Amino acid sequence: MSMKSNAGKVGKFLSRPFHREGTPTRLHPTSLWREAGKVANIYVAPVWAKVIAWCKRYVTPVLATISTLGFVVMGAALVLWILGAVFGWQEAEIAALFAVLLLLIAIAFILGKSMYAVKLDMARTRVAVGDNAVGSIAVANTSPRTVLPAALELPVGQATALFHLPRMHAGQVHEDLFTIPTTRRAVITVGPVRSVRTDPLQLLRRQVLWTDPTDLYVHPRTTALDGPAAGFLKDLEGLTTKDLSSSDIAFHALRDYVPGDDRRHIHWKTTARTGKLMVRQFEETRRSHMAVALSVNTDEYVHDDDLELAISAAASLGRQAIKENRELSVITQRGPIRCETGRNLLDDMTRLQGHSRRGTSVDLARTLSDAVPNASAVFFVVGSKVTPAQLRSAAASVPPGVRAFAVRCYSGAQPARANIADLTVLTLGDLDDLAIVLRKAVA
Repeated sequence: MSMKSNAGKVGKFLSRPFHREGTPTRLHPTSLWREAGKVANIYVAPVWAKVIAWCKRYVTPVLATISTLGFVVMGAALVLWILGAVFGWQEAEIAALFAVLLLLIAIAFILGKSMYAVKLDMARTRVAVGDNAVGSIAVANTSPRTVLPAALELPVGQATALFHLPRMHAGQVHEDLFTIPTTRRAVITVGPVRSVRTDPLQLLRRQVLWTDPTDLYVHPRTTALDGPAAGFLKDLEGLTTKDLSSSDIAFHALRDYVPGDDRRHIHWKTTARTGKLMVRQFEETRRSHMAVALSVNTDEYVHDDDLELAISAAASLGRQAIKENRELSVITQRGPIRCETGRNLLDDMTRLQGHSRRGTSVDLARTLSDAVPNASAVFFVVGSKVTPAQLRSAAASVPPGVRAFAVRCYSGAQPARANIADLTVLTLGDLDDLAIVLRKAVA
């Protein structure tokens, strides 16, 4: 090895940072913070996680029992005690002692273990608007001793119902009935049932949950489409088209036999008269598939009641189609509605909410034509603010040969019928007039 190469290696060695033994190495601030973070993750994080878990398990339930007034009394006791100790005010110290005494008395009221068996029973979890939902709460004393009177709370939506329990002996059962009025379409959460212990001054409040919450579906009001209205809907079954077929139901004409035709369709009387084979020709029929486009754009309705009327009308049409085992599709600006059963249909209708930024009826008609291309009858259920020009544009999205109807919902309006090109426009002012409106469609 040459002297030149050895000199280069020695130079590189001397250029390295050199620290004598016992001299601490100086770290960069970034490296120092990184090392500190590693130490914290190893030692501090597990301890901190245990502290948080302990607080959630023991401290949070205790703080949850203190009411707003209770926090005020605790704060006042602390302030009065400090003022009395600093300035020597005996009156402040006595007031602080009195506040502490009130808190101790409140603690005595909420101590103790409740031993109940509570059952919440809703007779029906699905009702229509205007029908009362009836339920019951059965409470049994499962403790071996007599329990003092208590109170039960039942949250019903945004409200809370209060039930008073009497003094109950061991094994005694107490039952209360309740009724929930239904004035609007909604999904109401009923429960959970909770027992409440509190002091006379409402400083502390302790509650125990006994049941799970139950959803109460308040379905939109619907009307039965029997009689002439049902007959009108049945007329949509098997709607014929102008396409000719060699095998179908609707007879069209006779034509000469072509090799390959089904011999079962040979018309033998005409064949015997003309001396050549003649076969029947048919018009193709289309399987009935009802499509309902329900607009939930609030800008197209004058009042909120008009939107509720539209939802009820669409639900009534859908229920009748399901009752007749007809293929059904219902779509809104928010997406398709489940139509497998009448229950699924009404449940989804109950969850519908109006919105002003979900597109117009014209956009909904275009979406419907793409989603249900094989429909045989289409219903557009819209508000009274939809203009004739918009209805004409919506009808233009309907494929040729498909019967199209528009139901304009306006509360208080008289039943009426009009035509815009091939679109039949029906005006609905009351849900009970839906059958009359449908009869006008064929008048």
